[in-house]
Amino acid sequence: MKTPRSALLLAAAMIGVAVLAVFDMVPEKIAQFAPLTLLAAFPQAWLGRSHACGRASRVEG
Repeated sequence: MKTPRSALLLAAAMIGVAVLAVFDMVPEKIAQFAPLTLLAAFPQAWLGRSHACGRASRVEG
C-alpha cells in the first residue's frame, strides 16, 4: 500500500462490511467475499500509482 489514507479507507470499508454482517444487515455470503471484491474494485488503494510493471520505462540498447 503506497498511501496511508487509501489503505485506511480500504481497511475501514472491509471492517464496515464485517460489522454490518454481524448485525445481519449484509448477507453472510456477500460479506464473505467483500474483501476480495473491494481489492479488485479499488486496485489503486493497494497497488498505488507507481509504474512497477515496467511499462513506463523504456530501455534503449
